[in-house]
Amino acid sequence: MTGLFHVTSALNRESILAHGLDWTRMGAAPGIAGSPVPEEQGVFLCRNEFEAGWFVQMNNTGGPVDVWAVAGIDEDELIDAGSGFGYFPARIPRSQITLADWPSDEPAPAPRGQHRNKQRKKTPRAGK
Repeated sequence: MTGLFHVTSALNRESILAHGLDWTRMGAAPGIAGSPVPEEQGVFLCRNEFEAGWFVQMNNTGGPVDVWAVAGIDEDELIDAGSGFGYFPARIPRSQITLADWPSDEPAPAPRGQHRNKQRKKTPRAGK
């Protein structure tokens, strides 16, 4: 998978299938970060799989989440919300979104090109 994604509570699936992505219809579940109201007048979109995985893991909705693949929007059309995350300042019609095949228990992928710093437990030396 590549492209833009939207992560939201699975409780919103029926509304999204009927109306597309529309922040004015928020209400069935809190936002992925736990907010009960829209944080911006637009739809938050993830720029890649890593960012989508991060939001899947954050999940403050209290239940399972869906990941929607979004077509027809370029990353440069997103507005920075001041947090480093971007939103699209318009509704996104149903014709531009597809429910992604994303396992709900899949962990966020590790960033490419970076190594995890594994610390080893120190073993006491003999005589110390």
